[in-house]
Amino acid sequence: MPSHAPTQDHTPDPLQRERDHLSSSRSALRAMREDVEALDISDVTGNWVNAKILAGEIEVRIKALADLAHTPLFFGRLDYGHAPGSDLAEGASGGAAPSASNKGGGGRREGESFYIGRRHVHDAEGDPMVIDWRAPVSQPFYRASRVEPMDVRLRRRFGYTGGELTAYEDEHLSDPAEADTASKLLQTEIERPRVGPMRDIVATIQPEQDEIVRAGVSGTVCVQGAPGTGKTAVGLHRVAYLLYAHRERLARTGTLVIGPNASFLQYIEQVLPALGELQVKQATVDDLVAHVPLRGADSAATATVKGDARMAEVLRRAVRSGIRMPTEPVMVVRGSRRWRVPAYELEEIVKELAERDIRYGAAHDALPQRIAHAVLVQMERAGEAPDDRVQDAVARNSAVKAAVKACWPPVDPAKLVLRLLSDPDFLAASADGLLDADEQKLLLWEKPARGLASAKWSSADAVLIDEARDLVQRTASLGHVVLDEAQDLSPMQYRAVGRRCSTGSATVLGDIAQGTTPWATASWAEALRHLGKPEARVEELTRGFRVPREVIAYASRLLPEIAPDLAPATSVREAGGDFAVQAVAPDGLDAAVVEACRSALRHEGSIGLIAADPRIAVLGAALKEAGLPYLAPGAETSATARLTLVPASLAKGLEYDYVVLDEPAEIIAAEPDPRTGLRRLYVSLTRAVSGLTVLHASPLPPALAA
Repeated sequence: MPSHAPTQDHTPDPLQRERDHLSSSRSALRAMREDVEALDISDVTGNWVNAKILAGEIEVRIKALADLAHTPLFFGRLDYGHAPGSDLAEGASGGAAPSASNKGGGGRREGESFYIGRRHVHDAEGDPMVIDWRAPVSQPFYRASRVEPMDVRLRRRFGYTGGELTAYEDEHLSDPAEADTASKLLQTEIERPRVGPMRDIVATIQPEQDEIVRAGVSGTVCVQGAPGTGKTAVGLHRVAYLLYAHRERLARTGTLVIGPNASFLQYIEQVLPALGELQVKQATVDDLVAHVPLRGADSAATATVKGDARMAEVLRRAVRSGIRMPTEPVMVVRGSRRWRVPAYELEEIVKELAERDIRYGAAHDALPQRIAHAVLVQMERAGEAPDDRVQDAVARNSAVKAAVKACWPPVDPAKLVLRLLSDPDFLAASADGLLDADEQKLLLWEKPARGLASAKWSSADAVLIDEARDLVQRTASLGHVVLDEAQDLSPMQYRAVGRRCSTGSATVLGDIAQGTTPWATASWAEALRHLGKPEARVEELTRGFRVPREVIAYASRLLPEIAPDLAPATSVREAGGDFAVQAVAPDGLDAAVVEACRSALRHEGSIGLIAADPRIAVLGAALKEAGLPYLAPGAETSATARLTLVPASLAKGLEYDYVVLDEPAEIIAAEPDPRTGLRRLYVSLTRAVSGLTVLHASPLPPALAA
């Protein structure tokens, strides 16, 4: 479909008309920001606390109204056959239907026109000039087709160069004579070079992606997405959509994006701010459970046992192991009177609390009140009239406190886990019938720590402490959590994340074929059960928009070995991409890699050199000697440094225009088992957007050598 296709714009230069609307919209956005900056809040609050909160909210609003010079303010336009129904218009401008005044719209039309962009912009009279992409009226931009036009007569896409509107392209959805061809502007936007951190895909969201993005806030969605299908972007845009549609609810309960590592979070951190959402927190699982300093590391076998779901029951037993039935009565002295609660009555109270299986800490707090209540019953029988203040005073009595400490002693989660990993007898009692002797041996530290300060905690230990903390005191739940690269989590890590959305919902993103940890999940049904969301809907994305056709076909040769149940991804990319597999002599591998990087740098965009972790130091030295500056994963590229040296262990979730892949056999060998190594290789192969060069001196895996 050619750009500048004929439209019903009654003007000699429709493109200039659109540029004028862009200029007017930018002016309107600037005025909106100036209006907020000019607000005088000196006398509108009752105290300094409210004033500070209001000032903070205004500051956030000002930042959200920033006009990003190189980010198009709008990327599309919808012309309706007639005025859309109120169900579509609702919410387009703070709940009000957009005006039919058609401001900046290129002449009178049969129905209404709407410019679709990253944020809502209105003029001085309050009439919308740009409609937020999340508004219901914008939905047909992503889903309308000739089969189901959704009352859209014309869909227009805009092309930009450096922030300047340079082209447009029209689809006449109600014209049966117009050929149904792919959008060249859409294809160009998808293939635009990736320089810097990840960007939003708001202009290119596809119908199957849009269905996931706009799914309701109450349900959990799991997205199984092959490489290049945009699952990460879908998850981030879903957060932005939910904050738009349910802002008051999520502002109260909170949202969180969880990624696999800091490099990944750094790579995606600009997506939500570009969509106007500045207050969504991002973290890794290690950040969530950072209750102790991490100074140790586990073997793969030990980490696998610590991450096993059976550890939840081991910890539950350990936490409750200190509960003891009373053998002595409690004597409470108040003034000249003594009140005696017999041992059998205390035992009934303790048993009832234990059988209710409430949080250990909640039961510990309830026990003195229950004992005090038993005393108050005796007081009432004796003719007294005690009130709540008397009950609280009895609960604080030293005899009651002593009884509670003996029957239901307080538990420090970190100290409990320390004892579990250091004391063979305590571990054996807690793990009886759950873990065998070999598994218990793997858990025990070779050199038991003398105290918390000397403990060399690992990441898996921190997750155990988090589980113990939740057994003692309930973890606060957020309204919505996005969990990316979820296939690599252990069952205990899933439980840690699930606690953060126990009363909310989640968007789970991942690819079973990219699971590269020894404990990687085998199925989403199993993972969702550990997360506490067994009812979640599982959606599969198989249409790739990022990885070139030849590259994804090459990488998919590994699927029968690493994920036989998954369907291979297909690519909608018209170009096959630059793709080459080169065998080199062992003594010439480093030089060949450097030369391949130099060649890739002749192209526009970002370059990623991906190699096995043990090869990073060698290749870094070779690049330095060759005078090629390089960055660490997640760092922003610049005019002087577009090459990133990426350890294969950190490649997941990242993408580069051109990828040079060093020695696949080394990537496989760096992992604890061949299957995990093949999955790591699959991840590394699928990081390329425009071109991939594979260099090897050792034999390739049979599937790739064919």
